[in-house]
Amino acid sequence: MTHRGSHYRRPMRWDNLFDDLESQLEHELSAEDIDVRAEEERLRLGRLALRDRVVAAHAAAPEGSIHFVLLDGQSIVGLPLSHGRDWFLLEHATESNKRKHSIVPLAAISSIVLDSEQVGASIRASSTEHDIGAANLSDRLGLTFVLRDVCRRRSAVEVHTTTGIHFGTIDRVGKDHVDLAEHERGEPRRASAVARFRMISLGHVSLIGL
Repeated sequence: MTHRGSHYRRPMRWDNLFDDLESQLEHELSAEDIDVRAEEERLRLGRLALRDRVVAAHAAAPEGSIHFVLLDGQSIVGLPLSHGRDWFLLEHATESNKRKHSIVPLAAISSIVLDSEQVGASIRASSTEHDIGAANLSDRLGLTFVLRDVCRRRSAVEVHTTTGIHFGTIDRVGKDHVDLAEHERGEPRRASAVARFRMISLGHVSLIGL
């Protein structure tokens, strides 16, 4: 006895079925991988500090200057020569177009103006762990350590604060302040030349011209 419809039954295309399943699985795995990479990138960017981005931008273009705007309103276009845990050493031009070196505390930076290439470099993932935020010796040197070296050298400095500019020689460096013996420019630090002594809070220092 012949079953009605048996001649019209088509064999199941298992090869097509498995191809479809494989394609769906590959698509889902790719989408999941993209989501994971996107989340990892968000987390990486979320861990970047301002200092990391300046260091990265400078590493990508060592001869390129960076535009810093300080809390006291100053705009300085300078070349970062060195950096520590909470400071940068910049080479920049003065109003008389001479080159000078200044120490800029990280906390004194209000904003940084970058071009598109610098922005891209500042957020680009490093090829090694030591490119950005490297834990080397210079990265552990704090502002007070550097200022103690300036103090030992007895070099005259120009200290810019949020309330004014003071010239003199650093006599001593405390935990959060410096003692500045104020005297005229060009004069050595002698007792007879010192007009006054000023304790300056480092929290209000925007720049120290060397």
